[in-house]
Amino acid sequence: MKKELSFFLYAVFFFILLIFFYLLITERDPNKIPSNLLNKQIPVFKTDSLLSDKPFISSNEITNKITLVNFFATWCIPCREEHKYIKLLSKIKNLNVIGINYKDNSNKALDWLKKLGNPYGNIAVDKKGRIAIDWGVYGIPETFIINSNGIIKYKHIGPINKKVYKEISLLISNLK
Repeated sequence: MKKELSFFLYAVFFFILLIFFYLLITERDPNKIPSNLLNKQIPVFKTDSLLSDKPFISSNEITNKITLVNFFATWCIPCREEHKYIKLLSKIKNLNVIGINYKDNSNKALDWLKKLGNPYGNIAVDKKGRIAIDWGVYGIPETFIINSNGIIKYKHIGPINKKVYKEISLLISNLK
């Protein structure tokens, strides 16, 4: 009986070990988590604007133009690292760049943008994180590309780097 139980425990241990090794050797990119919103209409929302006294209404801001939507916060170190690429992307002709300031202090966000430069045409305030939930955001920074019909065509999780910048630039030129 002890011999059978011992064999069973070794078999279970070996099976679990095989699963761990399989997960270690398979190539998985955490930035490629699938989104349920790809090829779907953007979530509609209304909130405060960081840059204006007028309310931010998504259907008015993200329309008739290719739009890059970037979720960011001042307390997010990778957001600071990707900011130079957001500024570069904002220089692309006919690209609407929208920021969504996630669970942040508005005054700190304004100071941060004053210091680093503001690449955004407008910025929605997401104090409680509800907008991020509706967009399926896992963590910030996250960036979306929306076509001129308001359909989400691309989602990037994590900071934009040189490689992702080139990928996004190519995608935008193909959407035009």
